[in-house]
Amino acid sequence: MKRTFVQILQVLLGVVIGILLTLLAVRYRESRHINSISRVDWGKLNLILDIVEKNYVDTLDKEGMTEAAVSAALSKLDPHSVYLPPVQLSASEEELAGNFEGIGIQFNVPNDTAIVLEVIPGGPSEKVGLMVGDRLLKVDDKVIAGVKFPQDSMVRRMKGPSGTKVTVTVGRGGEEIPFEITRGKIPVHSVDASFMIRDSVGYLRLAKFSRTTFKECHEATLALMEQGMTHLVFDIRDNTGGYMDQALLLANDFLSPGDTIVYIEGRHRSREVFKADGRGAFQSMGLTVLISENSASASEIFAGAVQDNDRGTVVGRRSFGKGLVQEPFLFTDNSGIRLTVARYYTPSGRCIQKPYASYSRDIYNRYMDGEVFSADSVRLDTTDVHRTRGGRLVYGGGGIMPDVFVPMDTTRASNFFIACNRKATQMRYASHIFDRYTARLSAIESYPEMDSFLSSLNMKVDFPDYARKMDGIPCTEAEWDRTQSYLLPQLRALIARYSKLGENAFYKYYLPVDYTVEKALELL
Repeated sequence: MKRTFVQILQVLLGVVIGILLTLLAVRYRESRHINSISRVDWGKLNLILDIVEKNYVDTLDKEGMTEAAVSAALSKLDPHSVYLPPVQLSASEEELAGNFEGIGIQFNVPNDTAIVLEVIPGGPSEKVGLMVGDRLLKVDDKVIAGVKFPQDSMVRRMKGPSGTKVTVTVGRGGEEIPFEITRGKIPVHSVDASFMIRDSVGYLRLAKFSRTTFKECHEATLALMEQGMTHLVFDIRDNTGGYMDQALLLANDFLSPGDTIVYIEGRHRSREVFKADGRGAFQSMGLTVLISENSASASEIFAGAVQDNDRGTVVGRRSFGKGLVQEPFLFTDNSGIRLTVARYYTPSGRCIQKPYASYSRDIYNRYMDGEVFSADSVRLDTTDVHRTRGGRLVYGGGGIMPDVFVPMDTTRASNFFIACNRKATQMRYASHIFDRYTARLSAIESYPEMDSFLSSLNMKVDFPDYARKMDGIPCTEAEWDRTQSYLLPQLRALIARYSKLGENAFYKYYLPVDYTVEKALELL
């Protein structure tokens, strides 16, 4: 009896111990599961990487995994918060810094061979004798002409640290000439062109907001004033932005004391208001600002400040719609992130940031919806209404809507014109003219000389013949009649660019058929 009782007790004790062990095991498993997913402060990511490191079957590429993880994480934020590996960060900063290290030329590639358009004065290439119109054949021993060599790869091969050498072989007048060039610091200008359109009206085209933008614009505007300018047409179409401080300085030059330029605010950034200090040099100058669907960021800060303060007239088409402020965070491996830290608001209180969901197809949709052709097709957020200083209605939520809308002009685009554009026939014809008249064109230093030279060319006959022979593009008499008033100024501009007059000449000859500039001048 006693033995039976002991056996029963042992069985019961075993059952109890088993139950306790099971409960402990379940609790342990639950504890592990709960602890692994309740770490909301990035613990799950760290845990997963730790598990992978300790258990994965093959060798890990930790650097690649880290960069992929960072990029994936930032992709869940807004479209402008991005990770930049060392090479991309360096290229991005260089583009806006106002200078880079290289050989100092600008070129285009009209027909699978790069042609020098500009040799930057004082730069390494000018010092060794490179000339406008030279064909770039080789960089060191690498053939880059006639082999569909990528344009960005050409640039990378020619750029490099100051003091290093590169041999560039060019084609000139039937000869192949090698030049050994010592790379150096090259200034990069943000002002594409500045000149007088009329007796009292100046034109300035700004390509980007770089570190030197304010200085360049200020000096260019002063130079135009010395030529009698009392009204400036300021062209920031297709200007995608850049440094915010340069937009503030530029707006300050035109606004009155105490005028709000912009204010910024974010979850971790208290509101900061930027106002004009009253020391601007151009406060009383007439001002027209040109914008397009590709004008973004700093361009929109400037245009918004002008519009909301009723300081000038904004002309063109609705701007891009980027109302976010990015701040750089740099790492010791020379990589970095650009993180959106605040939104910016125009003086009337508008945030012109468009919805993130529309980024990928927004510009395309503007074409398909007819917005670029008609102001009536523009979709404004009528629930986000604000007023300018003078009481005019303006809207937030999707870019700067201009005071005067100018539709895209397609009425002069004949089939012949479209076919030529597709094959870059105009650019190659300009290079063909330069080859025929190199000495004469290179010697031109004034617009009267250029006018005389261009008038001597029989382009009305010569260009259609060139297009037919070289590109197989026929042109009927009716098509030429429809196209020539639009096409000939483009050809003159492309040819004039090969002279010492450079980019100023290009815009000076092209603007007469620029519908937006034409409208801006009509308003005056």
